[in-house]
Amino acid sequence: MLHTETLSTSRRDEMKDITRDVEVIVRNSGVQEGTVLIYCPHTTAGIAINENADPDVKHDVLLRLNEVYPWEHPEYRHAEGNTASHLKSITTGPSQTVIIHEGRLLLGTWQGIYFCEFDGPRKRQYFVKIMEG
Repeated sequence: MLHTETLSTSRRDEMKDITRDVEVIVRNSGVQEGTVLIYCPHTTAGIAINENADPDVKHDVLLRLNEVYPWEHPEYRHAEGNTASHLKSITTGPSQTVIIHEGRLLLGTWQGIYFCEFDGPRKRQYFVKIMEG
C-alpha cells in the first residue's frame, strides 16, 4: 500500500513531526505485522528519526547542521545557491524504515519521525509504503 502525503513548510530549515500522520496511515491499513517505509523524493529535504519529547533537540540539530553546512561558502559552485540544502539532505538521508508490530509503529519511547526541510518554505510530498509480513 502506497500513500502520498503533502505538507507545507514555513522556514528554510525545519523539522516537522510526521509521526502521527504515519501512525494513522498504519492504523488505517489494518496491517498488524510488517514494515513501513517513509520516503522523501526531494534532493533538499530528508526523513529522520529522533527525539520528539524536547523541542530543543530539533533546534540543536538544525543549529549544528547549519554550522557544518553554512548557507554561504566561497567554494560552493551550485548555481541555485542551495548547496547547503543538498549536503544536509545527504546527511539525513531520503528515507526511514520502521517495524510495525501488533498494528503499531515500533518506535522508542522518545522517538518521532521527522520530515526535514532544508530549502523552504515549500510545499512538499513524501511517500509512505506499508509492507505486510
